[in-house]
Amino acid sequence: MNRAFVEVGALAVLGLAVLTLWVRSRRGTIESDGGYPTREGLVLELGRLRERLLHYLTTTDHRDIGLLYIYFGTVAALWGGVDAMMLRTELLTPPADIWTPETYNALFTTHGLTMLIFFVVPVFFGIGNYVLPLLIGADDMAFPRLNAIGFWLLPPSLLLVRGGLFVQVAGQLLSRLAPWVDAAFFFTLREVSVGWTLYAPLSVRSTNPQLDLLLLGLHLSGIATTIGAINFIATVVYERGEGVHWGNLDIFSWNMLVTSALALFAFPLLGAALVMLLLDRNLGTAFFTADGGGPLLWQHLFWFWGHPEVYILFLPATGLLSTILPKFVGRKLFGYRFIVYSTLGLGVLSFSVWAHHMFTTGIDPRVRASFMAISIAIAVPSAIKVFNWLTTMWDGDIRLSAPFILSAGSIATFIVGGVTGVFLAVIPVDILYHGTYYVVGHFHLILVGIVPFLMMAAGYYWYPLITGRWYDRRLAQFQSVLLVFGSTVTFTTLLVVGGLGLPRRQAIYPPEFQFAQQLATVGAYVIGLAVLLWLYNMVASYWRGQPVRTTDPWELKATNQFTREWQWFEDRLVAQYDMEPAEPETTRRSYAPEAEPTSLLGGAVGSVGRTVSRNAALGVLGGLVGTLLMTGGLGTAAVIGVLDPASFGELATLVGLPASPLLGAVLFLVGGTVTWPLLFLTFQEYLPGRLLFETGLTFATIISTGFIIAFYTGQSGLELLGYVGFVLVAHWAYGLGLTVTFQYLRRRDAEGVDG
Repeated sequence: MNRAFVEVGALAVLGLAVLTLWVRSRRGTIESDGGYPTREGLVLELGRLRERLLHYLTTTDHRDIGLLYIYFGTVAALWGGVDAMMLRTELLTPPADIWTPETYNALFTTHGLTMLIFFVVPVFFGIGNYVLPLLIGADDMAFPRLNAIGFWLLPPSLLLVRGGLFVQVAGQLLSRLAPWVDAAFFFTLREVSVGWTLYAPLSVRSTNPQLDLLLLGLHLSGIATTIGAINFIATVVYERGEGVHWGNLDIFSWNMLVTSALALFAFPLLGAALVMLLLDRNLGTAFFTADGGGPLLWQHLFWFWGHPEVYILFLPATGLLSTILPKFVGRKLFGYRFIVYSTLGLGVLSFSVWAHHMFTTGIDPRVRASFMAISIAIAVPSAIKVFNWLTTMWDGDIRLSAPFILSAGSIATFIVGGVTGVFLAVIPVDILYHGTYYVVGHFHLILVGIVPFLMMAAGYYWYPLITGRWYDRRLAQFQSVLLVFGSTVTFTTLLVVGGLGLPRRQAIYPPEFQFAQQLATVGAYVIGLAVLLWLYNMVASYWRGQPVRTTDPWELKATNQFTREWQWFEDRLVAQYDMEPAEPETTRRSYAPEAEPTSLLGGAVGSVGRTVSRNAALGVLGGLVGTLLMTGGLGTAAVIGVLDPASFGELATLVGLPASPLLGAVLFLVGGTVTWPLLFLTFQEYLPGRLLFETGLTFATIISTGFIIAFYTGQSGLELLGYVGFVLVAHWAYGLGLTVTFQYLRRRDAEGVDG
């Protein structure tokens, strides 16, 4: 298949779909006179669109530039996402029968560079541009014109990096439509296929001129990022409003400050290395040749930028998580000071771990040992953040909205990704797993599991503030669950196959891994579907979403979390639309344990039949969610061989059915959906634990002992340890799913009664 046509075609279809959605949504919008927009109205709308376009081209307002960053990053994400979908499609079958191996290499090269350079950083800079001045009480960024310049350097840099694709398509079209024209020039540029790390000597010797344009484009993007970083630092340091000091600076601003400091040190070094590589390629210098500085020098320089870059991508996401999570659990962030210290610690340590990417290069063992120690130590500040998030959530009053689902899901994936990363910090394990899918799974569980999750969570959280409208909240909940599910399936599978030794970066793989690769590809398609649903929701809701009718859309005043950006939003609504400031009926501390009902159903009393039916419905729904969550742990245990699926067959024989594992699994699902939730409802008041979370985990731990005994098939040693560990984790997932669902249903029930 022609890769260039497929990729450009997919991008064109995406663009046309968004345009069609915009036109249809606009037509469906009800005008103020009760009618619908006419054709003339749409023409007028296009005229206004041109005015807005001119405005965006010349604006220096921080909110407009923030939106430009977000639009640009979204386009880049879709482009890099198309690369990923094409990669996973190739891996559906063991041989390279869809794309050629060179095309496969080009896909993972451009996917990595597009996502890391042109998606994540621009979107976080966009969110920072929009909300950071509002959060700290500043009028604008410190250098508004410099801010605009920083953004407008990005589009040409992306075109330099990836423009070869369009040149190829132009050449192919020209050769077919006008065969008499010499199109040889267009075929000289090909998408780069040397890997996103651009390792020398391959990158030095490659004759593809597109690689030179790519290096120039990356250099330009580095300049743009450095300009943006300087602006964020100056804004936080010098533009804070009255009453905002270092002790009460919000967590997101702290994270953007540390992120900007990292970028300020890391990107100039990358720029210098890129110039050196350009000189090697074009002027015959010897920075990275074997008779000069050597290929290892490139790795040192690249990873001295590359590992802080991981934290440049990671820290803003943690800042968003620390900002958004407390709003949906009804209590303020636990351990503000320790989260700030851990952010600073990660910033410092991130520059001290680059050589763990080079454990297999044969560098001095003493140097390797020191980097191993620091790489393990960096888990400490990361763990501090996780414990504080869990503690914040633990004692809270959970509101099961899309931002909360994404926040909680990101904590779960980060825990798995982080723990598996600790193993990679250990030299013998790293040597074993280096170059396998284990690294891919670990890396993506952290970055995909927290970066896009929190970008979307922030989009949902601040959508009313930015647009004045509500998005489709039910669709958002479904999309969030879908994204968490798809990410878990995809990257957990890659962890497993990597643990079994499957090499990465290869288009051809052994047939015995085909099922796992297909499973990961299906998970990737689910991620792609979730992203498209998010895009649809954002675009359609911009025109057709319900207008926000209160100055406190998330009822943050009730828990004293009505932060500065929402105060700005309220002032704007009051000034522009003469709205009355929202006042909650009651205010309370961010958490009031005495207000928690002691009964699962919140004290609502009805007839016996109604109560029984409600309990049954609650139990089935909670049990279904819990069982689905549980299957992840049990499925992983079965895949890695510590749980024998045949043991489910014995369950079927207990009720007189054939000893079929499938029948046993169905019975297990029915029991998990019906029997155990009802038992929990019956006995939950007698279980230890003040909160529903605690009783749920206690219950899950108790029933896990029965599972361990019933499904034990003679495992011993590490296999037995793995069996017990996975069973416990799977049951805790079941308990959490059960209780979170009950908590949500109870809250909805109470709101329905109040309403």
